[in-house]
Amino acid sequence: MSAAFESYENRYCELSASLSRNCATAGVLDGEQRKQKISEVKAGLDEAESLIRKMDLEARALQPSIKAGLLVKMREYKSDLNSLKSELKRIETKNSSAARDELLEAGMADTLAVSANQRDRLLYTTERLNNSTNKIRESRKVMLETEELGVSLLQDLHQQRQALLHADNMLHGVDDNVGRSRRIITKISRRMDRNKCIIGAIVTVLVIAIAVILYFKLFKK
Repeated sequence: MSAAFESYENRYCELSASLSRNCATAGVLDGEQRKQKISEVKAGLDEAESLIRKMDLEARALQPSIKAGLLVKMREYKSDLNSLKSELKRIETKNSSAARDELLEAGMADTLAVSANQRDRLLYTTERLNNSTNKIRESRKVMLETEELGVSLLQDLHQQRQALLHADNMLHGVDDNVGRSRRIITKISRRMDRNKCIIGAIVTVLVIAIAVILYFKLFKK
């Protein structure tokens, strides 16, 4: 609920109570005092009607979840305003002595009872709507906190995924290095085998050469 709407609403409730009292007072007055009181009531009704229009505009500009509850309030306020207008019209159409007698006998009591009942209903409805609004705000707060937690979890998962991808890349790099090392070791091993064969051949040739030399030295003399 906007601050402007609450301000208009508080002003309207005060004005409605004041208009109800002035209507009751106007019904028992005579002459100029009665006319003056009726003029005050008319001015108050104009202000009340202006406040209702402002509240209606404020309510329609809010979110749908809040607007629905405020529009229910607006219907109650409009009904209350129509009741005040009807009461003023009834007072204007009757002469002061008849209005005074009627109000003293039953009309005043009925009007005050109806007005009090309407105000009680308005207060009850307002309290219920305020409770509903508070619940909606709490639900929205929980939803926002849950959304923030979800975003935080997603960010953590993204970071973990990046870390896993980095580790995977490192493992691939290690595998490549191991593969290259194996190939180098294989080449070295082959070269060593080849060198062994060459050395063996050389040794064999030397042994044969020595044997031949010894043979010629020993047996050809």
